[in-house]
Amino acid sequence: MEENTLQTEIAQLNQKVDLLLEYVNQQRLKTNQLEDLIADISIVGKDMYDTAVEELDNRMVHLDLDEVKGLMLRILRNIDNMNKFLEMFESINDLIKDASPILNEVIIDFTKKLNELDQKGYFEFFAEAGTVIDNIIAHYKPEDVRELADNVVTIMETVRSATQPEMMTALNNGLKIYGSMEMNNVPEYSIIKVMREMNQPEMKRALGFFVTFMKNMAAETNKNNT
Repeated sequence: MEENTLQTEIAQLNQKVDLLLEYVNQQRLKTNQLEDLIADISIVGKDMYDTAVEELDNRMVHLDLDEVKGLMLRILRNIDNMNKFLEMFESINDLIKDASPILNEVIIDFTKKLNELDQKGYFEFFAEAGTVIDNIIAHYKPEDVRELADNVVTIMETVRSATQPEMMTALNNGLKIYGSMEMNNVPEYSIIKVMREMNQPEMKRALGFFVTFMKNMAAETNKNNT
């Protein structure tokens, strides 16, 4: 009975030893395979390195290994920044994709507006306006432009005063009267006839307007001189 038990234990022990040896053998095979892979990679890496060095040497490019190592360290240190940059680039790309339809609409509307302005003659007008500016530049000297700049405030005040509603009405009335006169059939007046016309209410008002205008003009001139 004891002999059978001993043989059974020996058999189990042998089985465990076989399993252990098989595991060790598998690990040895994996280690050999890994070593072979490392050796192959080393050979390929060395070939690549030699080829790269030869190519760089042929192109007269010299690499400092310390600089390359420093570059690699900098890349490793800035991996987080590179990821942030790539994320930002992806966000910009998504924004461009989302904004593309809106941008296309803006371009279409802008093109339509340009066509509308062209149909109305704006571009032709500006082209002719350029000719006007060329003529002004050719006709006036820089000294004339400088004098214009010195008096531009006075000119603008004069234009503003001249464009008041009452001034425009008076100017319009004067132009209408001048346009209605027949210049070829202007009647002749003698001194006696002029003196007789002076007694007309219209002439008296005209003389009053003229005298008042001249007095106010003289007063304004004296005020500016002082």
